[in-house]
Formats: sequence, C-alpha cells, structure tokens
Amino acid sequence: MASETPDPIDIWTDGGCKPNPGPGGWGAVLRYKGHVSELSGADRATTNNRMELTAAAAALESLKRHCEVVLHTDSEYVRNGITRWHTGWVRRNWRNAAGDPVANMDLWRRLLDITANHTVEWRWVRGHSGDAMNERADVLATEARQGLG
Repeated sequence: MASETPDPIDIWTDGGCKPNPGPGGWGAVLRYKGHVSELSGADRATTNNRMELTAAAAALESLKRHCEVVLHTDSEYVRNGITRWHTGWVRRNWRNAAGDPVANMDLWRRLLDITANHTVEWRWVRGHSGDAMNERADVLATEARQGLG
C-alpha cells in the first residue's frame, strides 16, 4: 500500500509601509483544498521588512498542526534570510557578516521557531507581476495599513 502524501497548504504573504519606515501592514492568503482564508494586521511604526516577516510568521502560526506548506513571498529578504542567511547568523550568535546584531532578530527567531513545526518550501514570486494570490496579499496589507487612519 502506497503512503499518501498530504496536500500542501499554499500561503502567499506580503507586507509594506508607506513611507518606509512608517505605518505598515501585512497580509496573508492561505489555500487548502480549494478553501481560502485571509489574515492581515498593521503596525503604526514599522518597516517593510518587519511587515514581510510578520506576514510569514503570522500565517504559519495560524496553522494548528504540523503541515506541509508552500509559502510564496515576494520578499527576497525573507526568502534568503530563512533559506540561506540564518545559519550564519545563528553560528555567529545572531551577528551578521559585519559583526553587527542582525536586524529584526526578534522576528527572525519567531519565524524560525514556527517553521520548526512545519515542513516549508519557500518560493519567491515577483511582486506586482500578475500572481493573483500575491496581489490579494498586497491588497490585504495595504488595507490593513490604511485602516490605521
């Protein structure tokens, strides 16, 4: 009997500020077997990178059990940090290559902690290039930021 591989949960995340730094928002779209849910949030004083990281962390934290996940991000900062740079940061006690403390260390640690509970494939998508789910995550982030009023 062949073992059945579970369907992955697809997640698209986005975050941004206007201006940067300044008020920011993040959004996430989760899709599993045709069901879609959306998450968003905002912060009055933040950066683009913090919102991108928050979107990914919050989306993964919303999952209640171990999941196979394909996470789509238009942030090379997030994708490179989680797939390449973090091993060096941890090895250097959360210092970057220049010896300075890693920016957004609190969010990187949060993201690493939650990814330990899941199997995540990180995919980069070009922002504002017609990917409908990425565009929706962008709308959610923008609406959350604008809702700070």
